[in-house]
Amino acid sequence: MPFMPPTDSMFLLAESREHPMHVGGLQLFEPPEGSGPEFARDLVESFRADREVNPLFRRRPAEPVGALGMTWWGSDDAIDLDYHVRHSALPHPGRIRELLQLTSRWHSSLLDRHRPLWECHVIEGLQDGRMAVYTKVHHGMVDGVSAIRLLQKSLSTDPDARDCTPPWFHEPRPRSTSVEKASGFAPMGLVRGAAGALGEVAGLVPASVKIAAEALGENDLTMPRAPKTMLNVPVGGARRFAAQSWDMDRIQRVARSSATTLNDVVLAMVSGALRDYLLENNALPDDPLTAMVPVSLSLRAGPGGPTGNQTGAIVVNLATDRDNGSTRLEEIAYSTKQAKRILGDLTPTQILAFSALQMLPLAFSPVPGFVKYTHPPFNVVVSNVPGPKEDMYFNGARLDGLYPVSIALDGQAINITLTSRKGFIDVGIIGDRRAVPHLQRLLIHLETALAELEKSWG
Repeated sequence: MPFMPPTDSMFLLAESREHPMHVGGLQLFEPPEGSGPEFARDLVESFRADREVNPLFRRRPAEPVGALGMTWWGSDDAIDLDYHVRHSALPHPGRIRELLQLTSRWHSSLLDRHRPLWECHVIEGLQDGRMAVYTKVHHGMVDGVSAIRLLQKSLSTDPDARDCTPPWFHEPRPRSTSVEKASGFAPMGLVRGAAGALGEVAGLVPASVKIAAEALGENDLTMPRAPKTMLNVPVGGARRFAAQSWDMDRIQRVARSSATTLNDVVLAMVSGALRDYLLENNALPDDPLTAMVPVSLSLRAGPGGPTGNQTGAIVVNLATDRDNGSTRLEEIAYSTKQAKRILGDLTPTQILAFSALQMLPLAFSPVPGFVKYTHPPFNVVVSNVPGPKEDMYFNGARLDGLYPVSIALDGQAINITLTSRKGFIDVGIIGDRRAVPHLQRLLIHLETALAELEKSWG
């Protein structure tokens, strides 16, 4: 029974009906040529096959009810795949609009803590003949980068391959060779895990003091105190999801011409979109908005690295007080450069300490009145998760869209996450259904912002 690291238990402890703490992904697939209407049904049957399940997908809180259960993981020997894998069809006319509405509802519901914390929905009925797969996994189990890695292990670059299996069938569980392992409870492993976690937490204290002193001494470093906006309010449990793809060449051309990075250009698109959205709602503040940008430590570990939560964060000035897109891009690039300079030579533990300082106010958001009467540490979370660089297939079905579905919190009513795949940037925006009206208009404003940047730098 493995000890649960603080980064895992944090997401379980913070979860409530108003704050689902799972991350998800919506994938679109083009079925292989010559496949019939039974393709989706056969896929579901293969997903439910009787095979050894990856230990990660057997995990659940040791005690589903009560805080003590959030300190170590339990594991189910028998997995009810008929429950975890579900088959659905879109209502007529089967547009992307209906698919996004369905995804919004699924992402609003909590995962059952008495079972392993994941679900997969296979969806047919799209009018263009494509098929969709929506998967959600609790953030206590994986972060965004780890989730993409698990997905890529399921896919193949060979369109003729027919031996692909979903992530929950990868990495067979090792057979137990001792009584301690066979029982599922390892006292010494629990003690060692707890000691390691306590040592890591203790190591954060001196690192936090050192980093705080350096950060506060930098006048041009964006600090975690942002203007209040309509996006920084308490949230309910209902969500709305919007998604769209952009040609990566368009973004890269702007990045090359402006001597910035692809991530800088993406943040400039977000900046322009938020500025236009707030202007049309008469809600743009005088001070510039800021974004919290997660930094995955999993990437440092390489392709074979850990599949849990390994995430730091920086805060970036979005320069929404500037009415010129080119100027916004320049200020964003400078802000990210300063933040990355601070992180440059830090160890993963020190990065966690620095990130904890910046995100500390979020820990108080459940306190009544805190969000209403205080400034948010940042206005929006913007994540960019690297995806596959080649065309990918699942048993002949070509991956045609990879849209992340993330988390909205009290004080952070929208979350924007991007994933790259060959030739495209796929954007997923999740938001509170009541606090952020007409969320889908942000997609229009993202396109407007990119077109403005192309006019200046294209």
